[in-house]
Amino acid sequence: MLSEQSAATVRATLPAVGASLGEITERFYSGMFAARPELLRDLFNRGNQAAGTQRQALAGSIAAFATHLLERPDDRPDAMLSRIAHKHASLGVTSDQYAIVHEHLFAAIAEVLGDAVTPAVAAAWDEVYWLMANALIAVEKRLHEEHGGATWRPWEVVERVTETADVVTFRLRPADGGPVRGFRPGQYVSVRVPLADGARQIRQYSLSGAPGADLRQFSVKRVREDQAPDGEVSSHLHAHVRVGDVLELSEAYGDLVLDAGDDTPLLLASAGIGVTPMVAMLGHLAGSGHRAPVTVVHGDRSPADHALRTDHEAYAAKLPDATVRFWYEQDAPADAGTGYVDLADVRVAPGTRAYLCGPLPFMRTVREQLIAKGVGPADVHYEVFGPDLWLAK
Repeated sequence: MLSEQSAATVRATLPAVGASLGEITERFYSGMFAARPELLRDLFNRGNQAAGTQRQALAGSIAAFATHLLERPDDRPDAMLSRIAHKHASLGVTSDQYAIVHEHLFAAIAEVLGDAVTPAVAAAWDEVYWLMANALIAVEKRLHEEHGGATWRPWEVVERVTETADVVTFRLRPADGGPVRGFRPGQYVSVRVPLADGARQIRQYSLSGAPGADLRQFSVKRVREDQAPDGEVSSHLHAHVRVGDVLELSEAYGDLVLDAGDDTPLLLASAGIGVTPMVAMLGHLAGSGHRAPVTVVHGDRSPADHALRTDHEAYAAKLPDATVRFWYEQDAPADAGTGYVDLADVRVAPGTRAYLCGPLPFMRTVREQLIAKGVGPADVHYEVFGPDLWLAK
């Protein structure tokens, strides 16, 4: 994919560029938002920008893509590209915005690296950028075509359910009365809300109801101000959105989707609000009559904090061969573990396919334990809420 001349230049300069990516991405976002403030107001997550997590994710993805081009020149990192493309498609990212990113990213590279950015170096990294950008543009175009083209559609809230002190479930139907497009269990929707300062911020929420219904259901955990700077949309939804209100939703996107035959053993592991896509998967499995073993694993602060716990248990109970293991840091009942999730004494069937969702430390620990138990790395799939920092480790 990468030309021979550019590959040699990228290989020689990757250590220097990689070491400076944090500073480069910081200056990139600063410059781009100064020139195009509407992007921060209406497209990019202001909470992630304030926390710096989006910069880390961008740096990690650039470094990972360049490294992949050098180490495996005959193929593309399609899994990484698919994850990014699904997020971009749900946000309504357009192909012309890649040129805007290119302009400000390369200005930042030149500013940080100075004279080290010779014409040959600039040309090589330009090739890396456009290989990645054009691949994403192609995937995003296909995704938009598959989803009917339009990004936003009005949906009316028909039910609001308090799950825990900090989690609310919203159920919605199309405000235009049109049909509801299907989705795959594990996918998410983007929700765009107008805020008091005039911004229209977007967040993604996993669909927490099983596919097949005429409604959309997603569950929102309120991020309190003392926990993180990115709680403005969750706080708005909790404080202001009631039955009868209308929200703008995208169609369903996301590549962490349940993809297994009836004879495939499964393990669904979650922590905290990561339970949402797992409940949708369980609902689908219960409705489709999945026969193979299903191991359900969840960790939370306490039973009172375990959102959708009733659905979690009820769907698992409908399966003919399900094992349910919960862990709680406090107030654990007699049939649950105390502390963090630990798979040491959990049986994992041969040929298991695993799906993980929760904080990164949780997913990394579970993944390591699963691999130690013989699960193939290719059979461990994960979803990150927010910027994907797995690559930025």
